[in-house]
Amino acid sequence: MPAPIRDWVLTAHAETELRRRGLGVAVLATILESPERRRPFRPGRDVLESRLEVDGKTYLIRVFVDVDRSPAEVVTAYRTSKLAKYWGDEP
Repeated sequence: MPAPIRDWVLTAHAETELRRRGLGVAVLATILESPERRRPFRPGRDVLESRLEVDGKTYLIRVFVDVDRSPAEVVTAYRTSKLAKYWGDEP
């Protein structure tokens, strides 16, 4: 299981984007606490990902976090239906 992020804050940009994209903080908190996958995106920034079913369709939630500071800063998050593009062939 990937390492969780328990100590975090939202940037102003992330708050705006979560509202605009209809993603709740509860979903975000769940993914940060127990992501299905965590990968480095660039030095100091990781992307945490989990799949979520909504109305019978599976989406990938991607959360970008600056992990080189304390508390970690959630930069942005979004939901996509392009699982093959971002998740690949992994189960």
